[in-house]
Amino acid sequence: TKRAVRSFTDRLEQNNINTDLDKLTKLICTSVRDVMRSSVLLCPQERKPSAVVGSVEHTLEERISMYRTAITNAKTAGESTKARRYERGLKTLQSMLSSVRKGGKINEAEIPPPVSCGVPDGPPRPPAPAAGAATPELESPEEHAESDSAVETTPVSMETASISMQPGFDAVIEALEKGQPVDLNSLPPSLSRGPPEAPVSQSGPVQPKTVLEALEQRMAKYKEACAQAKASGDDRKARMHDRIAKQYQSAIRSHKAGRPVNYDELPVPPGFPPIPGQQAAAPEQGFAAVLETANKLASNEADAGDEDEEEEGEKKEKETKEVSSQQLEFLEGRKKQYMKAALQAKQKNDVEQAKIYLRTAKGLEPMIEAARSGKAVDISKVPSPPGDEDEDFILVHHSDVQSSEKAEEVYSQLSKLLQEQYEKCMTFSKQFTHTGNIAETTKFEKMAERCKKSLEILKLAQNRGLEPPKHHFEERTYRTVRIFPELSSTDMVIMVVRGMNLPAPHGVASNDLDAYVKFDFPYPSSDQPQKHKTAVVKNTNSPEYNQSFTLNINRNHRGFRRVVQSKGLKLEVFHKGGFLRSDKPVGTALIKLEKLETQSEVREIVEVMDGRKPTGGRLEVRVRLREPLSGQDLQTVTERWLVLDQS
Repeated sequence: TKRAVRSFTDRLEQNNINTDLDKLTKLICTSVRDVMRSSVLLCPQERKPSAVVGSVEHTLEERISMYRTAITNAKTAGESTKARRYERGLKTLQSMLSSVRKGGKINEAEIPPPVSCGVPDGPPRPPAPAAGAATPELESPEEHAESDSAVETTPVSMETASISMQPGFDAVIEALEKGQPVDLNSLPPSLSRGPPEAPVSQSGPVQPKTVLEALEQRMAKYKEACAQAKASGDDRKARMHDRIAKQYQSAIRSHKAGRPVNYDELPVPPGFPPIPGQQAAAPEQGFAAVLETANKLASNEADAGDEDEEEEGEKKEKETKEVSSQQLEFLEGRKKQYMKAALQAKQKNDVEQAKIYLRTAKGLEPMIEAARSGKAVDISKVPSPPGDEDEDFILVHHSDVQSSEKAEEVYSQLSKLLQEQYEKCMTFSKQFTHTGNIAETTKFEKMAERCKKSLEILKLAQNRGLEPPKHHFEERTYRTVRIFPELSSTDMVIMVVRGMNLPAPHGVASNDLDAYVKFDFPYPSSDQPQKHKTAVVKNTNSPEYNQSFTLNINRNHRGFRRVVQSKGLKLEVFHKGGFLRSDKPVGTALIKLEKLETQSEVREIVEVMDGRKPTGGRLEVRVRLREPLSGQDLQTVTERWLVLDQS
């Protein structure tokens, strides 16, 4: 033993390592530099000065190289779908790298994951075990990239370890010279074997006894990973793990039903034992298996994203076809109505009216052609149905027939109710026409047509001197949309209706109050508000104003939305002063406008305040838009509906 130690010491002295550590350090640095130069020569595409290992730029460069290799291999294998997906990821990586090099910031969570580059040229490099490492958790592709970069630092660490071994040999040699016993197990290990490996604790899942148990173990693991990802806010990873858990759930159902299961398509969580009856992966393929699992996860998510996009596209295309079909049917029906009205006007020798109806029918033809070609049509521009000239009945007057006063009263009431129902249906039809809802528009037009025919039947029976037709009332429930078609989308109307019990300022009697209201609407800005005020109503503390003011707005402007959602409308009430007397403030009122998001009109009776103190007076104000800022102002109405019995 003493002779072997002496021989090892002589070799160290020949290289002058033991005597001059500075020279050894320079030698190590030179060797490392030569290794780096050789690696650059082997990879011409990486001749640019590389980024710091572990930085975002370095990660992006590695991913770009990985994606380029994957694209080449996918095209060679004829997998065009996978190649297109990799090309999209490559474009994203290149744009991110360009942004980082210009000093910009990117969201690291949006970096495309690593992909499998195909069959490797050589055996894969096993990951370096960490001291005290537990069973590996499901790692994200980014964590695999970080572990790869960490392995690259091992050459320098081994050179440093060889220097640190020298003091151990000095102590052993000194003990041998003194004749003391030496424990050879305390000697440093051979340099050819590398540094000692730390013990790895094995705390993986229990070896399953059956296929069902193995599948349930893995499904539970992915469900747990999904819950952890949701808790940390990583929605992408949560969706990925949830999709794999559903794969295992489907495999469990197939296994229980006795159907064959392709276990190769199921991703394997790191550290899990093989399924009983299935061949386990070789130890040297551990890192490749992990990469393949990451590739499956990323591929599944990308494929699912492509499928979702295709489904959404098909759904939108189907909806567009349905809308076009409805619009075409609606337009053709409206054209027939005008053609029929023109024919009836001609039969009455009203040539001018017949020409108007024909022109209107001809004007609908471009819209019909657009609907046939699948283009969207603005239904709000379609003219309303022809008026009362469309008569399906000829009235016969009998001068020799007389009706009782009671019958006349019944006829009058029935006619009034039917006329109200007809006008109501036409109003609702026009409102839905402006919103582009063809189904509801057609529904109310048919209801209006039935009311009109009932009116004609009622008039015919009355002129013939018959008893009023039998009738009954039904409860009709229908949805209506509240809209003010007389307003444009850039109009907002503020109506100051009245004041109630307004307080009089000091020195003015209540019946001597000459009050007026003014307001400043802070849009387009607080520096340039739109200002308005009412007329002065004299000698009353409950003035009736009923004045409307139209403001110019932009519904989608951020400043207007901010006023609606947070600021509201502030109104000030003043008492008009006399000659050489200034106006005296009475109080202020604030109206909140948040309801305009879902309603087309806001009606408020607000308290008039003196600072923060209520004065007891009130102000009634209405604010009106053409339609709500978000969605539609839909209301459900239930009312009694008159229906004539068919005899």
